[in-house]
Amino acid sequence: MTVIIAGVTLSSQVAGPTDPTISAAPSATSASRPQYPISGYFITANTVASKNREKLADISAVGGDTAITFGTLLKPASPDSLPEDCVIDGVKCAEFAAGIVDVHRYFTYSDGSSWHGFDLPCPRDKSFSSNGRAYTLLFQPTEGKGCSSPKGTYDVVLVGGSKSSAEDPAVALATAATDLDMKFYAGLPAPVKRTDLDYLPDLSYEETLALFTERFLQYQASRNDVAGLAGFYHHAEMPISSNPFFDPVLSLYRMQNEAIRRVLPTRSAIVSPYIESRVDASNVSPDDARIGIRKIAQTSSGIQLKIAIQDGMGTGKGAAYLPSESDTAVDAFAESIVGKGTWGGKYIAPNEDYFRAAAAGVVGTGAELWANLEGMAPATKKNPCGNSLRGQTTLDRIDRQLQQMAEAAKVISFMWDPYFTCDDSSEALKSQMTSGFTTPIVTGASLDTSTGSLKVTGFNLSGGSALVKWTATDGVTHELKAEIPNSDEKHMRWIEPKPELETISLELGNATWNVKTPYKVGVSNRWGNSLQSEYTDGIYRP
Repeated sequence: MTVIIAGVTLSSQVAGPTDPTISAAPSATSASRPQYPISGYFITANTVASKNREKLADISAVGGDTAITFGTLLKPASPDSLPEDCVIDGVKCAEFAAGIVDVHRYFTYSDGSSWHGFDLPCPRDKSFSSNGRAYTLLFQPTEGKGCSSPKGTYDVVLVGGSKSSAEDPAVALATAATDLDMKFYAGLPAPVKRTDLDYLPDLSYEETLALFTERFLQYQASRNDVAGLAGFYHHAEMPISSNPFFDPVLSLYRMQNEAIRRVLPTRSAIVSPYIESRVDASNVSPDDARIGIRKIAQTSSGIQLKIAIQDGMGTGKGAAYLPSESDTAVDAFAESIVGKGTWGGKYIAPNEDYFRAAAAGVVGTGAELWANLEGMAPATKKNPCGNSLRGQTTLDRIDRQLQQMAEAAKVISFMWDPYFTCDDSSEALKSQMTSGFTTPIVTGASLDTSTGSLKVTGFNLSGGSALVKWTATDGVTHELKAEIPNSDEKHMRWIEPKPELETISLELGNATWNVKTPYKVGVSNRWGNSLQSEYTDGIYRP
């Protein structure tokens, strides 16, 4: 974070009949344009290695340094549901396995890899090719974690099914990330959903999943232990809630984090719980989110855990609005999900409240708070994005989302493809982002009357001017205006590893404040860009 001190005396003046505008700072086209503070993206892995490298290079070009893939389901199967082309020595795979061991259950796992070239952990395990496709059969004991089952029964997992010539997507992505000095998080194996409650994982085969997770990580350690592999992503999701109903998800996180610690202890993990603040849904309050994130953090089991909260702006579950906008109508995107109404009437609280609560909740846990900015919008007729369930969003809407995320150490986004690459509604977001990130965004403001200063935090604040407006105790509206220095070395002090976030300290002199009215802050920056709407802190409390 950069701290900029506007060491000037501000003059106070009575506002005229209309709100004044902020005079734009001189154009500074020669100034370096910062890149978007979104630095990581969920992606879809490609079976062609060159496509993965191209995708990561595109992300790097707009300031991204992190890529994340979703996990793949470990699916229960039957002998008849195994692929028809899976044949060993003329015998179908299910029959081959049943001829060796007493098979308890069959499973399939198809993440694009085949595990060929991996020193398989048990003598019965077998890698092979069939009809031009690569497979591996794993024989997992139903008891214990070794290679032999005391009861003589085994779960058989069929891995693979891609063309024999295909490269493992996770290996290709980790290699490309290493070459581009980026970080890649591979999706962990995940259980299917329960049939009765499809928002909970089916843990009826948790022991099978636990042993398979261990072997999955052993494979990664053998084939993919490169600098670009930063860690792993937990595929199963839950709201950021303390409700014991979601304890099965926490159990899953804990089990897989313990496996990471045993096999690849230098790697970290990401979980991404979501905000659910809709009044008409099973909403979660900010205070409950504070407790909920702490419960999630306590599943870390000794590894570094990143908790990237989904902000709900792409699904209509969360809302990015200022306190002063509580009584204004929701936008068209949110309306398509929650119906007509106001932000304050449709949502428990703005996203900023959840991030503040979450930041308090992770204190002392060792976990790191990230934000997962949903890079899409609820779909309407005006914003299609291919065949996706969600629609294309706008950079203005992304700016509003970023405004609520100052507490997060890192912002990632769901998801690069298709939402940042589709151009069905307008120019692709990734193309719009190449011109740089020059919008001033105020993420917070706090007044200290003991020192007569106002601290304003945000993105791209330096090199322009700031305007503060408030109603004093005499009922008259006042303004204070100041030029903001450029954030060069003379004015900056690094206090945390988030250099794109700046803090300005505006000296206000002997200003008097009315406790019952909010103050407003407006900013224009070195590029001559101004806030689309003023930031309102809410009611000042001494």
